[in-house]
Amino acid sequence: MERLRPLSVGLILPSFTGPSDAPTVRWADVLAMARLAEDAGFDSLWTIDELVWVAEDEEPLGFWECWTFLSAVAAVTSRVTVGTLVTCANYRNPALLAKMAETVDEISGGRLVLGLGAGWSEDQYRMFGYEFDHHVGRFQEALAIIHGLLREGRVDVEGRWHRAHEAVLAPRGPRPGRIPIIVGGGGPRIMRLAAEYADAWSAWIPDRSRPDAIPPLRARVDAACAEVGRAPGTLERTVAIGVVFGDARMAYGAMDWTPGMMRGSSVEMAASLRAFAAEGIGHVMVTIAPATVAGLEAFVRVLEALDRGG
Repeated sequence: MERLRPLSVGLILPSFTGPSDAPTVRWADVLAMARLAEDAGFDSLWTIDELVWVAEDEEPLGFWECWTFLSAVAAVTSRVTVGTLVTCANYRNPALLAKMAETVDEISGGRLVLGLGAGWSEDQYRMFGYEFDHHVGRFQEALAIIHGLLREGRVDVEGRWHRAHEAVLAPRGPRPGRIPIIVGGGGPRIMRLAAEYADAWSAWIPDRSRPDAIPPLRARVDAACAEVGRAPGTLERTVAIGVVFGDARMAYGAMDWTPGMMRGSSVEMAASLRAFAAEGIGHVMVTIAPATVAGLEAFVRVLEALDRGG
């Protein structure tokens, strides 16, 4: 059957290790979901780069390490794109992070998309010993090093916070110079960096998983492209949204995304995804509640409705 999918659809793999509507996620759970998602026709699989969340009167919500899980997912799949949504470029030495990306692209046979961001949680920075001051400025320097190494194979940078002295990226994987880069974030400086360095930009909007959230974001991205002299159509637009089934919830502490997450019948949710495409979104990544095989199987029916055009 001809697939009528108007945009790419990815699955954000669960990686939490604390209180939620589902038990602690183990590698066996992620393996089962990754294989099912690939077999079911998802276009991509993503890991998130969170360390631990702490809220008053709650047990800490921890996360498995993003790149370790991603390399394993790359090794046990064969078709889907794999990527980070998004990795905090300030949590790791940027030259080493470029080498990690090249290595995972090798493991995957050329299926990696490198999602990068500046991070958002001062608590996480502090707990793991990272400096949060000027975190966007630090990200800008890191991005210049990562971009230079991935695109040109060498850089020589002496920045205020990051440096790479005559660094060479070797060996190269199956796509030297061509690993796609996504920059994620909604601030004006981040959007400008996306327009300057990235192949795609991403917004994290599970709490407002509606197509009508896109026009104001699109206008800001277009403005950032104009500011750096880039044609807006050359920067792909992607979003991460939430999908909820039944009485499942996605909440922790004061954060509760559930009311704004997408819900409805398979046909209704497929229509919403087509509406995202009509707003210029080329790739939507979904985080599903419940974050279980059963939740994934429920969303597969949405993909089926999307692919048949109804």
